[in-house]
Parts: sequence; structure tokens; C-alpha cells
Amino acid sequence: MPLLPLPKHRTSREDVVRALKARHSEDANWREGRTFSLVYYAGEDVKRLLEEAYTEFMSENGLSPLAFPSLRKFEAEVLAMCASIFNGDANVCGTMTSGGTESVLMAVKTAREWAKNERGIERPEMVVPISVHPAFEKAAHYFGVKAVHVPCGADFKVDVNAMRAAVGSNTALVVGSAVAYPQGVVDPIAQIAALAKEKGILCHVDACLGGFILPWAKKLGRDVPAFDFSVDGVTSMSADLHKYGFAAKGASAVLYKNAELRRHQFFTYADWPGGMYASPSMTGTRPGGAIAAAWAALHHFGEEGYVEQAKGMLATTDTFVNGIKSIPGLKVFGDPPATVVGFGSDTLNAWELGDAMEARGWKLDRLNKPAGLHIMVTPAHARVVEPFLRDLRECAAGLTAGQPPPEGSAAMYGMLGAVTDAKQIDSFVKDFLDGLYEVG
Repeated sequence: MPLLPLPKHRTSREDVVRALKARHSEDANWREGRTFSLVYYAGEDVKRLLEEAYTEFMSENGLSPLAFPSLRKFEAEVLAMCASIFNGDANVCGTMTSGGTESVLMAVKTAREWAKNERGIERPEMVVPISVHPAFEKAAHYFGVKAVHVPCGADFKVDVNAMRAAVGSNTALVVGSAVAYPQGVVDPIAQIAALAKEKGILCHVDACLGGFILPWAKKLGRDVPAFDFSVDGVTSMSADLHKYGFAAKGASAVLYKNAELRRHQFFTYADWPGGMYASPSMTGTRPGGAIAAAWAALHHFGEEGYVEQAKGMLATTDTFVNGIKSIPGLKVFGDPPATVVGFGSDTLNAWELGDAMEARGWKLDRLNKPAGLHIMVTPAHARVVEPFLRDLRECAAGLTAGQPPPEGSAAMYGMLGAVTDAKQIDSFVKDFLDGLYEVG
């Protein structure tokens, strides 16, 4: 990486802001609903509220509840509200984290410590669906927990019989998703939790993506299976406030059935010359703004507001789903109950379709095994359903007629799909990451 000298002289506030805005103009257009992941936009009024809450506590550090009791109260109240939303009792507790990945990391670390301290398991394992979020792979890598993968069925939900067969004497944790990122389906949590209880092990529900939409969808009469602490055997959950909770990034929650479990998450160190060190989660410094903005979002929306938002998003999703199904050659994967949808084709190259849509200004995530495209519907997408479906229909028709797709990521996905050497794929992706840090 070439060196970049620090400017020798000060830059005016106006010039700095001008440069920031110029860079910002190059980013994905999420305000107008042309991006289907990464940003959960509930409108300018909500954005302004979050900005006010965040900046009010921008300098405060959640590492010290003694110095900043306001943040301690905010966090405790956020977690208590989350426990209520997810049908927990008074024993349910947890911590806020910087995002879904940290929540998952903490749940896996907790399972590792529980297995070692309570069961004497020195090499703990976790049994996870092949569709589970890569955060679990990261946790396995970081914490030395072996991830045992099991397949999903034709409905894209984890095969519980395969999960049962994979549970062994070193298994500490089984995992289900609500919803699974790729196809937006809910794994059979009741069966997974029953298996965990039978085996005397832990059961984590990854509701990072679906946690703040599924409860409201159920209240609106949608067929949402039980997925939370109402299910006997569920011992922990993760849910992202900065997704469908519409909080500011980064804000997630990891919750446990009781405080005894949560204690395995904490880190303490008493022999430091700098004094007693205690940290509840992965990070040391914890941005106060994210904690305060999460509290603000929950109070601003309340159950009434979340149900209202869900009603609109679900109606928009229905229109997307029906429109996709009506396009020759396209199909929706599984039966997603909420606002996350995967779709693909048996006759068209879905990645080439994604490139064609991207050429028209639409940002769609790519799926693999099977190849597909992915949308996560937010309030911002209500205004773009018709133009999106029109472009999708035209792009699909063009590919069917033999029209060459524009250059994009399809070739890369196709190449990676054809490579069977995992180390070669790993090296390619790391080269890509290296390139992101080049100045220019």
C-alpha cells in the first residue's frame, strides 16, 4: 500500500464537509429504495431523531457504567424491552453489542465457556445449518469451536434429522435461524430446541435479521412459527436493533435465558496495574451514541409504530413476491414469512440477471448454492416496486432472448462456483480484500 502523507496544513471545516459529501455521492442510493440490504431506512424523521440521539451521546463510552450511568440505564431498558418482545421471563438478560456478528460471537463464546466449565468439554462443537450466517464460522475460527454443518431440505430449512445425527458427545450448541439470510425462511426452532433440551445442551436462535419483524408479522396474522423464548429449550437469542428495529448502527442484542449463562460471556481481569478490568462483550470502548439511539428508536416506534411499519413492508413484500413469480423463468425460494426473499431461476443465470439489474441502478445481493438474488424490504421500497418489477421483467426477457449481460460479478461467481479447491477460493477472496485497502 503506497504511503499517503498527512496534510501539512489544516483544512477548513467547509472544505472537509465538501469533500465528505463528494465522496458520499458515489455510494449506493439507499434513500430512494434502490439498495436491498445494508441500510434500513424508515424515513427522514426517524433518521433525524437517531442523529440527535447519537450525537447527544457521541463522546460517551459505554465501557464505564460508573462514569456514564445514563448509558447503563439505556442499555438495561433496551434489553428488558427486547426480552419482553421475545417472550422472555424476568430471568432473561443480555448485553448490547456492536452488531449481529458480535452478538453471535458472544453466544458462541458463552457456549464454549459453558461447555468447558459446566460439562468438562475441552473441544466443544456446535451443530449449525449450512444456511447459517458466516458469523458462526467466524466465531468457530476465533474461539476454537468446531462448526459441524448440516444440510437444509427442499424448503431451505435445516434438516433436523441430520442435526440430530450430527450431535455428539462434544456438542455444546445447536443453532437455528429466524430468519435465515439467504432465503428468508425460519428454521424449525421448536424441533431444534426440543433436541437441545433432550441432549442437555444449549440452543441459540439467530434472529439478527428477523427479530424485529417476525413478532409484528405474527400480530398481523402471518403464519410465523414460534421462534423465541416462548419455545422450551431456547437458551439464547441474537437480534439486531439496527436492522428492522430501525436503530442507528451499530446496535444489536444478545440475550440469555438467565444470568448464569450470561456470566460465561463476561471477561474480567484483576491483575492489571491499571486497575480492575471488566468487559461485558467483545469490544472495550462501546459507543454511547449507538446505545442511546437504540433506546430512542424503541421508544419512538413502540409496538404500535413497529406493527404499522411491518404492515406496510409486508404488503410491499407480497407485491414483490407475486411480481417475481409472474415473470417467466423466475421463482421464489421457499416460503418466506416476512420481508426477506431469495429468488432465482432454473433456466436463466441469476447472477447475470443481477448484473443486468445493477446496470439499471439496482443493488441486489447475490446468493449461492443455489444461485440467486436477494432482497430485504424496508419502508423505502414501497415507492419502487413497480419500476423494479418492470426492469426485472425486461432484464429477464433480454437474457431469455439471448441478449448478452453487462459486465459484472456473474463471471466471478461462476468462476468461484467451478473451483473445487477451498484454499484457492480463500486465496482469491483474500486478494480481493487486500485490494480494498489500496489508496485511490
